[in-house]
Amino acid sequence: MFFPIGDVNLTKGHKPFLTYLIIALNVAIFVWQFMMPEREQYQFVYTYGTIPIEIIQFQDWYTLLTNIFLHGGWFHLLGNMLFLWVFADNIEATLGYGKFILFYLAGGILASLTHIVLNPMSEIPCVGASGAIAACLGAYLVMFPSSKIKVLFIFILTSFRVPAIFFLGFWIIQQFTAGIGAIQASTAQTDGVAYWAHIGGFVFGVVIGLMYRSKAKELVAV
Repeated sequence: MFFPIGDVNLTKGHKPFLTYLIIALNVAIFVWQFMMPEREQYQFVYTYGTIPIEIIQFQDWYTLLTNIFLHGGWFHLLGNMLFLWVFADNIEATLGYGKFILFYLAGGILASLTHIVLNPMSEIPCVGASGAIAACLGAYLVMFPSSKIKVLFIFILTSFRVPAIFFLGFWIIQQFTAGIGAIQASTAQTDGVAYWAHIGGFVFGVVIGLMYRSKAKELVAV
C-alpha cells in the first residue's frame, strides 16, 4: 500500500494557514464526535451527514456543507488529512485565502451532488472531506504535474519520489475503475466508499486548476 508523505512545497505565494486550520477543525470535530456516547454519535452522523434521498426531497441542504467536516473513523480521518496536508498547501499558495476556501467548499459540495445524482434513493449518510480533497488533487495534477511526490511503500517501509502526474493519474484511474464497478453493481458506493464523489470533486479541481495553471507556473519559476 502506498501513501503520499510529502511534496515540493512552494516558497512563494500565500502561506497555507487555511489548510492547517481545516486539518485542525476536522480533527477537533472528530475527537468531539468520538467522545460522544455511541447512540449520540449515530444521531450526529445522521443529522449532519448528507443523505441523498433527503437532498432529492429538498430537505437538510445544509448537510452538503457540514458533511465535509465529518469522518466515519480514525483511518478515514487520518487518510484524508494526510492527503490534505500533502496536496492542499500548494493550491492555497496559488489561489490565495478567499479563493481557496471557496474552491475547497465548492469541491466538497459538488462531490456530494455527484454522489447524489448516481444514488438518489440512498438513505445512508455520506460523510468525509474526500470530495473536497479530490478537488485539490485534480487542481494539483494540472497545476504542478512535474512536482515530485514522496511516497511511502508501507509494506517494506521505504519511500521514493514520483512525478505528481503519475501518482495522481494512478489515483484517479483507481477511482474510475472502482466507480464503474459500483455502477455495474447497481450502487454508487463500494465498501462504504463513494467513488463518484471523488471523481466529481477531482473533475471540478481539474477545471479550476486549468484556470490558474499559468499563475502556478509563475510561482514555481520564481
